[in-house]
Amino acid sequence: MGEVLGRAGLIARVQQDRTQGLTHAFANGAFDLLHVGHIRYLDAAKREADRLIVAVNDDASVRGLKGANRPILAESDRAELVAALRAVDYVVIFSEPTVAPLLEALRPEVHCKGTDYTVDTVPERETVRAYGGRIAIVGDPKDHSTSDLLSRLKSPALSERKRVEG
Repeated sequence: MGEVLGRAGLIARVQQDRTQGLTHAFANGAFDLLHVGHIRYLDAAKREADRLIVAVNDDASVRGLKGANRPILAESDRAELVAALRAVDYVVIFSEPTVAPLLEALRPEVHCKGTDYTVDTVPERETVRAYGGRIAIVGDPKDHSTSDLLSRLKSPALSERKRVEG
């Protein structure tokens, strides 16, 4: 099981890992209501290095990105769920608009983004290039989303099916 760490603790752990010759991949997201797309993204990111660091957006940044009714789960719960995934070694919660400050502090060998990006559209690409890291586009096609799950849960067809099956 992975660990949820504060920024200072994570920096120390990464430095310790490096003394043992271990490499790091970095992934990030809101991870509000885990779904198969998240699992595939993180499993693929883990294959890029010895250790996988996952940065989880704090509650305020999720509200800013996804709307007033999000997140569904609190940041501490989302971080704990992500840490429980087999691919994940370390989880940190972040509040900045991008993960660039974390990337600069940690300097992971690989910054992983989902297939809704290309190497040229990753917002932090210049940060990663500046310290000599690389970007990997990982996971399956972006046809899973928490927003879609929430819409399906609210749909009348699903409610009718639950009533009939219940």
